[in-house]
This record gives sequence, structure tokens and C-alpha cells, in this order.
Amino acid sequence: MTLSDTSRLSYNANLVKASLKLEESRVIAALLLQGVDAAQWRQAILVDNVLQKRSPSTASTFAVFIRQRLDSMTPPLWELVRDGTNAVATQAVLAATVKHSHLLGDFLDLTVRDRLRLFKAALTRKDWDEFVEGCVARDPHVSDWTPAVVTKLRQNVFRILGEAGYVADTRTMALQRVAVAPEIRRYLEDSGERYVLRCLQVAS
Repeated sequence: MTLSDTSRLSYNANLVKASLKLEESRVIAALLLQGVDAAQWRQAILVDNVLQKRSPSTASTFAVFIRQRLDSMTPPLWELVRDGTNAVATQAVLAATVKHSHLLGDFLDLTVRDRLRLFKAALTRKDWDEFVEGCVARDPHVSDWTPAVVTKLRQNVFRILGEAGYVADTRTMALQRVAVAPEIRRYLEDSGERYVLRCLQVAS
């Protein structure tokens, strides 16, 4: 997807809710693969507390949000989330998150790719601020986001990049090149998810 393609998209602020949440995503992927019905879902999330959260409301919020991410993909990806190594499962969750959030996808595709191309050592807050300015140009509704929302989005996007290995840590934000796992590449190619694959392959 090119910059002109992204100009037709709208952004949402759903990433304020969570970063990748790998372990919780493994649990939700398992439930989806079991084909649980509404009653079984409620039992697992609210009664059995399979996500190990401190309150039913927190458990429900995370469960619904993670399910929305995973529902953007298909069962073969859920299997990679549930059964894959940490590296593979992390990239599988990242792929679903990019599909669910073009904000994250475009930050990878436009900003992280550009900084790697220019051999920049690290990402900065200025990079994020400039990216958000570009988002406003592509989707004027972004200007309605409060400073607190923009800050929370930056924190979660940077945390996701750290969890997925695109930066060494969220303190230095030192950039790292990530190779997409063969299993993830094959799934995305077979599923026609060219935009998601492009976003993950920012180092190529």
C-alpha cells in the first residue's frame, strides 16, 4: 500500500486499550479455535477468569478487544497465535493488530520504514508527532483526539514495537531490523494480506 492508498483510510484510537498482550491472545485464540458459544465465552472470561484479571470488567474489556483483533484474521492465524513459538505468535498477533489498526500499520509502513532506510539509530517522539500530523492530513478526524489520547497511543505503539522487536526497548527506542517468520509470511501471502505483510517487512 502506498501513501496515496492510505489517504483513503480513516484512523481510530483503539490502540489506547492495549499493546500486543501475547499471553492473553494465546488464551483467546484457543477459545476461538474451540468454537465456544456465548455462554461458554462468558464462563471462561467472567467466571473462570482465564485471562487472570483483577476484575470482571477488566477481563471483559481485554477479551473483547483481543477477540476483535483476532477476528480480523482467520483460524490458521489463530493456530499460530495459540501454538507458535513466542517469536511466531508475537508476529501473528502483530499481523492481526496491524489489520485491526491502520494507525499502527501506517506508522510501521511510513515512519519506521523511512527511518530504517535513512539508517537512523532510533525513533523519537518527534517522529511520532510528525506521523500524527500526517494522519490529520489523511483523516481530519484525528485532530479531534485529545493530547492524552495521542500520548497513550504513542506509548502503546512504541510498546508494541518493543514487544515485536522493531526497537530494542522503549527507553532508547533503538531501531532493529526484523525478519518476518516464514509461517507468518506464508499465511499473509496465501490470505492476500499484502498491506499487512508490507507493514511487517519494513526492513526489506
